Amino acid sequence: MSGGWDAVVVGARVAGAATALLLARSGHRVLLIDRAAFPSDTASTLYIHQPGVAKLAEWGVLPALLDSGCPALDTIGYEVGGVRLAGPAPVMPGAPAAFAPRRRVLDQLLVDAAVKAGVEFADRANLQELVHSDGRVTGVRFRTASGVRTEHARLVVGADGMRSRVARLVDAPVESGDPRASCVYYTGWTGLSTGFGFHESPGNWIVRIPTHDDLTLISTYFPQDRFTEIRQDPFRHHLAAVRATAPGLYQQLTEAEQVEPIIGTGDQQNYFRRGHGPGWVLVGDAGHHLDTISARGITNALLQAAFLAEELTVDPADPVRLDAALARFTRRRDEALTEPYQSTLELARLTVTPARLRMLREIAESPALTGRYFAVVAGMLGIDELFDDEDLDDDELFDDDGPDDDDVC
Repeated sequence: MSGGWDAVVVGARVAGAATALLLARSGHRVLLIDRAAFPSDTASTLYIHQPGVAKLAEWGVLPALLDSGCPALDTIGYEVGGVRLAGPAPVMPGAPAAFAPRRRVLDQLLVDAAVKAGVEFADRANLQELVHSDGRVTGVRFRTASGVRTEHARLVVGADGMRSRVARLVDAPVESGDPRASCVYYTGWTGLSTGFGFHESPGNWIVRIPTHDDLTLISTYFPQDRFTEIRQDPFRHHLAAVRATAPGLYQQLTEAEQVEPIIGTGDQQNYFRRGHGPGWVLVGDAGHHLDTISARGITNALLQAAFLAEELTVDPADPVRLDAALARFTRRRDEALTEPYQSTLELARLTVTPARLRMLREIAESPALTGRYFAVVAGMLGIDELFDDEDLDDDELFDDDGPDDDDVC
């Protein structure tokens, strides 16, 4: 086709805005749409691991995030079964710390950068249907306040979340998936001085996440099979979990101010959908979703945006080369995200094994191992790199040849 866009990106949160930004900087003509009004918040763990922060730095977005007043999360604490790990957050080039920005800030910064790169952006734009020609997706039809628009494109990018309408319209199947493992509830508080960290006990996982405006997000995770019970009185269960698993944090809550009501979900799906097809591709949660307990969603979305832009160096007017590039993207996505997916599932089962406690006790005695453990959690090191070059005999800690995903996560 001679007219239209090189790409229409449906969904302007992290995955979509980042994808639009990178495609535009590569010279593509891009339209970005979202049904929500911007800027606006959305339910999120907020946390960006260091590899995601490094991407924001690479793309020139991190300075604006720092200017927004988002606090640097440069220390970590982790308590489980009487074991406490604490230390500085790992760093990598471009990522001096982790960050947890409000989504109304982060998403808008990425949209602004995309628009500056030449992207046309329309919010309050509700996708109605996809346009097809000769067996390919060739555009979108969406409704705005001024009426229905039809836009043609060589590629439609579905970045519209776990309940992706694009994925439904192309009938993208789940190619691998697992049952829901946990449910989660969040509250927001001011007046806390907790820093970033997490607390674990059998059946509970508590996270404290400082963000903008002196707000600290407190999240509590429960087994999925308790969701029907928890949802009857979520605030009571939320506080009871904090009191039982993180009593020091609970004491601070009694003296703090709750400024955001409790929200939560039991719909924490775990899957890899088919990532691409003729004229379409899925990025972010639209193509891959995992339990939020490991807070990998934002980082995964930024990495996927980078993967797609790196593969789309071909002329999008050539459907054969375009489809081959989309296939390469999907393979990279699956290769990069399978290990964190599996480790997240283990964590979301909310069990505390004796082997993991033995390992953590040994790690807690070594600042170097503690730092390396936090780097594994951040996705900066692989699990098999945890004990590299350490004077530690891991055969003494485990019943097999070393740590596996169950032990580390």
